Order: sequence, then structure tokens, then C-alpha cells
Amino acid sequence: MMSIPYNHFSEETASYLLSFFGSCPDLAIVAGSGLGLLGSGEAERQVLPYAEIPHFPRSTVPGHAGTLVRTLIGGHDVVVLQGRCHLYEGYSAHEVVFPLRALFRCGVKGLILTNAAGGLDLSYRPGDLMLIKDHINAMGENCLAGPHDEGLGPRFPDMSCAYDPELRRLARSAASRLGIGLHEGVYLAVRGPSYETPAETRFYRRAGADAIGMSTVQETLAAVQAGVRVLGISCITNVNDPDHQAPAAHIDVVAKAEQAAADLGRLLAEVCAQWPN
Repeated sequence: MMSIPYNHFSEETASYLLSFFGSCPDLAIVAGSGLGLLGSGEAERQVLPYAEIPHFPRSTVPGHAGTLVRTLIGGHDVVVLQGRCHLYEGYSAHEVVFPLRALFRCGVKGLILTNAAGGLDLSYRPGDLMLIKDHINAMGENCLAGPHDEGLGPRFPDMSCAYDPELRRLARSAASRLGIGLHEGVYLAVRGPSYETPAETRFYRRAGADAIGMSTVQETLAAVQAGVRVLGISCITNVNDPDHQAPAAHIDVVAKAEQAAADLGRLLAEVCAQWPN
């Protein structure tokens, strides 16, 4: 992919997506590990496997369906990415955000990012939801690095309000109406794929992180650069107590995320129904 500018590929991909969908919703949702059923309800309209989309990277991780779905959630026309790719799979940061950049070209102006995350705040419990208010990029990568393309947005985007304050208020109000508990905290992203050691857990907690995962941050960077509004929600799948740290397995992470998906789905339906124009 690097022999030809990414801009060229994203134009080809956007053209293909527009020809398939006819038009593109203004809101996209990325479903993380174990959350792939988001967008698979009765209102489903169009389904497109990643393998059929030109230049789209394909996820190799269990729990990621690898399907693009256009559907109605909360009565709002949305496009759902059922699965994402990650740096730990061998993809570059540019490849990780490529699907979203293509959708931004199609007209997407709002983005909801979901993920499965480990809890670092010891008050969290598996199955809890955390609204992301800020992030720490500990991945050692930044999708904005490299030759700059003005078509993607400013070279040095401001990140002081990466997670839109109005959208966060909307999500908190929606959770309150539904009786769904919703923490609010800082998400820290590492490259992975190994889970953190007890010493790393202590370090990240002292750095101010409340939850940890291996995604989301690169997508937020690309969205903010493009002027796209971002809402982020983590499903807490396990809690890392460095003094009594239990072994972690991906299959358990996916299982816990699937259990939390019902509450997340209800919350997203309410958020989408109230999404600002």
C-alpha cells in the first residue's frame, strides 16, 4: 500500500462504498472485541464483508466479524464496522485508520468508538461501561506521522477535547434515563498483543489511566484531524489488581464483552436517537 499515496486508495475505496450504499450515513460506529453483534438487529439494511471492499484491511482477531453494516440504530441511519484491525496484527497505524478515513470521504461526520478494555480503577467491575473522557497513547505509533496530506486535515490537530464534551453529556443523560451505570475515565492504549504485567499495571495507574486496551486511540487521532466528532465507550472485561493479578485470556475478554453488549446496545440506541444534527 505504501508505493501509492493513501489518498489515492481512500478515494477508490470511498467511491466503491458510495456505489454500494448509494449514499453514506453521517454516523459511524466501530464495534470492538465481542461487540460485533452491534448493528445486526431487525433494521439491518445492507451488509458488506471487508474482503469485498477494495484496499480494506481485514481483522484476524477472534471476536471481530469483519463486516460493514448499514442499519438503523435508535432510528438513526448509521454504518457499523463490525470489527477493526490492530497494530499488533502487523498493520501500520495508517492501515488501522484507513477504513475510517475512507468513510470520512464518504460523508461520515460523527464517530462512536467502542472497545473491550481492562479496568485499572479498582472500583470497576467486569461488565461495566466506561465513557472515555481522554486518552493516553502508549502505542509508540501515531497515524498522523509521516508525509502530510492536507486533504486529511491539519498537520497539528488540537487534542484538548478529543472526546466531544456535548456527546459525553448526551451519553451520560442517556445512561441515566436507562438506569445503566456509566463510569467516566481515561483510556490508555498499548500496542499489544501481550497483556500487561503487574509492574506495568501499577505504572499505568499512576499515569492516570482508568482502563487499558489495544485500540481506539489511532482512530480518535484520525477523526479529530478530519474534524469528525468522537464519542468513546469501553466495556470493562476484567479488572487488573497488580497485587492479586489473575491470568488473562482473550476468550474470556470476548465473553465478558458479549455479556456487556446488551447494555451497550441499549445505550447506543438512545444515544443515536438523540444524536445532534
